[in-house]
Order: sequence, then structure tokens, then C-alpha cells
Amino acid sequence: MILAVNTTTRQFGLALTDMQGTVLAEYLILPKERNFNGFMPAVHALVESSKVGMEEIQTIAVAIGPGSFTGMRVGLAMAKGMAQGLKIPIIGVSSLEALAGQVPYANHPVCPIIDSRKGEIFTALFYWSDDGEMVRTQKDTCLRTEDLASMATETTIVLGNDFNRQSPLIKEALGAEAVLAQAHLWNLRASTVGTLGLKRFLAHDFDDPQDLVPIYLRPPDIRPNPYVSPSAKNWESV
Repeated sequence: MILAVNTTTRQFGLALTDMQGTVLAEYLILPKERNFNGFMPAVHALVESSKVGMEEIQTIAVAIGPGSFTGMRVGLAMAKGMAQGLKIPIIGVSSLEALAGQVPYANHPVCPIIDSRKGEIFTALFYWSDDGEMVRTQKDTCLRTEDLASMATETTIVLGNDFNRQSPLIKEALGAEAVLAQAHLWNLRASTVGTLGLKRFLAHDFDDPQDLVPIYLRPPDIRPNPYVSPSAKNWESV
């Protein structure tokens, strides 16, 4: 049994899959506010409702970014804690690779995108080989949506994590070269993270929990604490 976790996008997801890749249960949650208050209760509810014993979970596959800085840290910390407590391996999965994997056996390159900030996106480029393997052709990068044409230079299937907002921007940037994946695919599903994790699990390709870190493509957008100490006479908020 694999427990798969994604907290790197606006939607966070959890899934349980068996060792043949069958999805036994899955949650996809889009909270109204960007917080993870319901995350751990969702983990317990997923396991309990599936009638799966914790001892049946053989590995944890977790999306490690790029994506939400807070989300990546929350998901990875939980995954590491559970893996240590259950004494099972952990496998980190690229969020962009998992998103691209939701368009299997495509005839065109697949360009997944995940929101960054300041008008930027995280993206990469993949294609499906004749033997059914997904091959990366561009490494993860961060760029402005209007610069996407510099990477997608031919007819390209695009999907992201917010269809209503992102799709018109992509059409504007790529024009006729953009083939938008169907709207229901524009959510990074934990079950896809689990599918990629299963492949590595069967190959005994595990990550060292101490070395496993989120994929950061740029520094976090950290703002100074607006609190002004009474003793701080010359403090200026930036």
C-alpha cells in the first residue's frame, strides 16, 4: 500500500493505492483559505474510511515541488514524520512531473505549469516515448507566463493548477500552439504522485529522509514582521 501526498498546489490531495497501482481512495480538497488546518484530519479520515491498517502502508510518496513554499514544507514534514514512525521508506516526486503524467501517451509535448508568485509560473517540458515512458526535455524553471513561448516552440499540451485563471493567459502566450488539456485534469492528483512513487518503490529507489528537501526554484517571498517592538526606536517596515 502507498500513501501519496500533495500539498504543493492550491488543492491539496491524499491517496491510497495498492501495489498494482489501483487507487483505493483519494481526497482532493480546495480550501477557501490557504491553510492546512484540515490536512491531518483528512489523513486519518482517508485511512479509516478505507479500512486500511497503518501497518499496511509500505511507503509514502510525497510531492516535493516546485510549488507553494508553505505547502511543500507541511507535506514533506508530515511525510517524513509518518515514514519515521512507521519505519517505511519515503519517495519524493516532482510536482511538475506528476502533473505531466496526468496526460499519458500524448502525441505532443506536455507542458505542466504551477503558479508561483509575482506573475510567474513554475514549468517544465516532457514527451512520451514510443515505449510509453515519460521523458523530460526541459528542467524545472520559473518564468513569466508571457515568456512561455520561448520554451514551448511547437504544438504543446498544457495543463496547470487553476484552469479558469491560467488557461486564457496560456492561450494569449502561445496562441495556436497551445492545446489545453481538459479542465478536470487541471488539479495535481495525489494518485498520480502515488503512481510515480510506485514505480520507484518497485525499483527499490528510495530517498534518504535527511537529504530529501523541497524543490525551490527561487527564494521564498518572506515579508518582515509588521510588529514594532516598543524598544525599537528606528524600526522601519519595508
